[in-house]
Amino acid sequence: MAVGARSGHDGPEKRADGAFGDDTTGGDVTDDQQPHPPGGDAPGDGDGAAGGSGEEPKKPRSFWKELPLLIGIALVLALLIKTFLVQAFSIPSESMMNTLQKGDRVLVDKLTPWFGSEPERGEVVVFHDPGGWLEGQQTPKPNIAQKFLSFIGLMPSAEEKDLIKRVIAVGGDTISCKEGGKVILNGVALDESEYLAPGAVPCQDSFGPIKVPQDRIWVMGDNRQNSLDSRFHQQLPGGGTVSNDEVVGRAVVIAWPVTRWATLPVPDVFDQPALNKAMAAAPVGTVALAGAVPLVLWRRKKQAARHTAE
Repeated sequence: MAVGARSGHDGPEKRADGAFGDDTTGGDVTDDQQPHPPGGDAPGDGDGAAGGSGEEPKKPRSFWKELPLLIGIALVLALLIKTFLVQAFSIPSESMMNTLQKGDRVLVDKLTPWFGSEPERGEVVVFHDPGGWLEGQQTPKPNIAQKFLSFIGLMPSAEEKDLIKRVIAVGGDTISCKEGGKVILNGVALDESEYLAPGAVPCQDSFGPIKVPQDRIWVMGDNRQNSLDSRFHQQLPGGGTVSNDEVVGRAVVIAWPVTRWATLPVPDVFDQPALNKAMAAAPVGTVALAGAVPLVLWRRKKQAARHTAE
């Protein structure tokens, strides 16, 4: 904004429209922008006639006064994100090498399970201890600060008894393995070289065949010789399987360290259509059997009536 300059006359300068006074250009001008005429009152003083409204401008709130509010909002958002969206977890062991290294930080998707998504074959999932899997193993004892940061999701889960494994079979699947051989899933031998640790064999001990109950999963570590997974908990309730309700979510990305940043996709071996054929055959056979029973009964009744007539 600019303020018109006075002429050299002692009295007020007459404008072209016949009015007297200083000419201003633009809109409203704050008091600290508009100069005060010598010996006169500052615009805006007095009864607020021509100089302005007479109200002092509101000063912005101090940053230090707003800081606690900003921190509070950030903490609430972090807690909501950890509860409903994603959560960080730390890898405590070598059971998932070389896919995951000890000390890696992974982000786990917790959103999709809220919409009914269930674990699928090939996914890397975090799940709560189903009971007895971590018996005798000590968990870290974090300090108060670590507990708080873990609670709101700014640090990986500190003391929760959670595990991370790969889903190999889901409800309705049949799985087995012979010592030193490949895992057989629904009659298909799996080529797991894409994700198994170098030198690891699919299974060093035989197990199965095992029919995985509905709404449960069979999990195994990628480092098979160093993973206490479903194979070693068959004596517990559930026969080594894990309930879908115990699954926290799917690990989707390695977030730390930055040198190991990578996504965790489902390996191609689990995309084989043949894996679903065995599951589809069971319902078809059941329907066929249900349809055949009335036909057999009808034929027997007809034959009995014929013998009676004779």
